[in-house]
Formats: sequence, C-alpha cells, structure tokens
Amino acid sequence: MAEVTKTDSGTKKWYVVRAISGQEKKVKQYIEMEITRLKLNDHVSQVLIPTEKIIQIRNGKKTTKERSFYPGYVLIEATLVGEIPHVIKNITGVIGFLGETKGGEPVPMRLSEVNRILGKVDELTESEGTVATNYTVGESVKVINGPFNGFNGIIEEVMEDKKKIKVTVKIFGRKTPVELNFGEVEKE
Repeated sequence: MAEVTKTDSGTKKWYVVRAISGQEKKVKQYIEMEITRLKLNDHVSQVLIPTEKIIQIRNGKKTTKERSFYPGYVLIEATLVGEIPHVIKNITGVIGFLGETKGGEPVPMRLSEVNRILGKVDELTESEGTVATNYTVGESVKVINGPFNGFNGIIEEVMEDKKKIKVTVKIFGRKTPVELNFGEVEKE
C-alpha cells in the first residue's frame, strides 16, 4: 500500500490530474520523465493509474486485459510548490488538475478517498481479475475446466457478485445442478 511521505516542504498529498482519455499511460510516462529530467523527485513521489484486470474468454481462450478504473484520470502524490503545478499542466496529454473551479488551484484528495482508491487498487492487483461475461439463463455452455470438464449444460442462474454460474449438467442420465466459476465454462 502506498504511504503518504513527508518532505522538507511539507506533507505530500494526492492530486488528480485530468488526462486525455485513453492516453493515461503516456501521460504517466511523460510526467515521470519530466519529473526526473527536472530533478523534482523530492516533490513528486508517485504517479498512479488505477487499473483493473479483465479476463475475457474468446474462442475458449482466456485473455487478460488491463483497463483504467477511472478513465481520463491519473493520480499523483506530490507537494505542489513553486513551478511544479505549471510543469505538470504543460505536459502533453494533461488537461489540468481536478479542482473546485476551472483553472483554479488543485484540490488535494481526502485521505479517506485516497485509502479507498489505493485499497481498491491493491485488492485488484492481488485478485485474479474480473471476468467480463455475457452469460444468460437458458444458454448452453460447455465445461472447459475442473472436475466436470467436457460436460455440456444449461445455465440456470448467473451470480455476477460471486463470479459464478449455476449450470444443470447431465451426469449418468440425471440432471445435476453444479456451481462453476465463469472461467470454467465457454459458450457452445
């Protein structure tokens, strides 16, 4: 978990930088390069893009993609003194800081917001990722993993919150309800 660090010129706070949507990674790179080039590492300690892993199953193959949790936003932990806000605002792809008034002073995030976002980021990093699904009740699926591998079944229930589906599988001629993870089945 990221911690708030102290410097000679005060406590670093988290700020939200608005970036052109889809260019968050480039903006992060540019900010980091510019901070290093101008030797401002004492004032800007972290640049973060909250992302989540999305697991998609296409043609029976698992693919993992990373997508921005807050598209168009980059978080920075910094002490905004002197020219630093000006330097960051002038970086390619940066629209400006999130503040109360347009073009006004950057407003730091509340500690509770920071902890919530950073906690969510840590949680998403540790977890397997979320599976993007579009399973519907009554649909036929084939089990591709686990003890029921190779069996076909019909979806009885989709439990998005648990990332599971309840499938009725025919075992020895009898219909048996089985709870499976999204990643254990594919559409027929």
